[in-house]
Amino acid sequence: MRYFLAAGALLILAGLVAAVYFWSPHATLRITTGPPGTAAQRFISAFTSVSLAEHPRVRFQLIAADDLKASAKALEDGKTDLAIVRTDVTPPTNGQTIAILRRDAVAFILPPKSSIESVANLAGKTVGIPQGPLQTFNSELLDTILTYYNTPVQSVARVFLAPEDMITAVRKKQVAVILAVGPVGPGEVVDAVAAVIKATHHTPTLLAFDDAETFGKRFPAFESFDVPEGAFHAHPSVPDDSVTTFAVTYRLVAPGTMLNVVAGAIGRSLFTNKAKLIAATPLASQIEAPDPDDKNPILPVHSGVANYLNSGEQSFFDAFQEYFYIGGIVLSIIGSLATILIGQWRHRQAGQDLSLIRRLVEIADRAPNADKNELHALDQELHQIAASVVESGRTSDELSTVSFAFGHARHAVDAQGISYRDRAQSGTDLRKNQTT
Repeated sequence: MRYFLAAGALLILAGLVAAVYFWSPHATLRITTGPPGTAAQRFISAFTSVSLAEHPRVRFQLIAADDLKASAKALEDGKTDLAIVRTDVTPPTNGQTIAILRRDAVAFILPPKSSIESVANLAGKTVGIPQGPLQTFNSELLDTILTYYNTPVQSVARVFLAPEDMITAVRKKQVAVILAVGPVGPGEVVDAVAAVIKATHHTPTLLAFDDAETFGKRFPAFESFDVPEGAFHAHPSVPDDSVTTFAVTYRLVAPGTMLNVVAGAIGRSLFTNKAKLIAATPLASQIEAPDPDDKNPILPVHSGVANYLNSGEQSFFDAFQEYFYIGGIVLSIIGSLATILIGQWRHRQAGQDLSLIRRLVEIADRAPNADKNELHALDQELHQIAASVVESGRTSDELSTVSFAFGHARHAVDAQGISYRDRAQSGTDLRKNQTT
């Protein structure tokens, strides 16, 4: 019986361990931050605050990252669970998309009456790039585009310009084009367009890339992007008509090993609390859900986020059903092992009972011919057997056969003992008669 109780206790313990594992409030997520004061740092601060308010049992550990490249490397090296990356800046090989934070257009801004009609025309020219923490990455982006269009990288000069220097550089024709990478709305492209308008007093244009989709197939970090009319300046409108160019995206990414339910919960927190995040930082205004059917090999959509987006709002049970299923399998395995162990124990006990019954039969057979010393030893052995059977905790059904054999042996030993006493009494009576 105690083995059944032990097996039951094991099953209960397994259930408690599973419950503690799935519901315990110990979740800690490591997340990279940008340099203090940057847009990325402000976004992470807002995101962690909103998430803590919604999930008070989740803790965040902030991991410092100096730039986008360091953020991607931290995720790839397993030093963080969440990171902000840009698709064209060494994307982590293990990264999968939780959310698209921003889509930045790659804008080649041409001064009025520019003779540049294609990337090939940039050979021998100087490209101005807005100065800032992303200037090196944007220069590398230019190299990628030049390479695709078979324009020698070394043939194109580039200069990093502060906002106040951009106007002078355009006015004095020190640069042939401004390359700015930024969102539709306030940012680098809008500032660069404004500088060109101020320098020339005329409307600039954007270099169009009608083959942007083909370019994106060769370089999956980029995607084709249609800039709507007036996206970068209202009056005059820049561009004055829709223009196709490239775009790169900023993404919140996690390793592919992150549990689906965790990735889905993070995505849900971002998408449903967008208004709260926007109040804390403008960077959140362009948050969008990734396409769950997107097959891009770079930073694919995490399956947990895809499941959430395809299934919509999920109940607690829906979100955790796969883990309940796994827990059920684990408990089933534990139960099967317990059954096997109990079967083996019962088989071993049955063998022990058979050996015990055989011994009791032997005692019963030997008792009629045993002398006093042997009979005493057999009697003591019966006492020991009785004590061990009682301590074993056998059920009444298990004791039935053993009890029968024990009774048979007990009777034989007692009968021989009575026989010895009777003979002893007869001898005493005979001696008394002889004396008389």
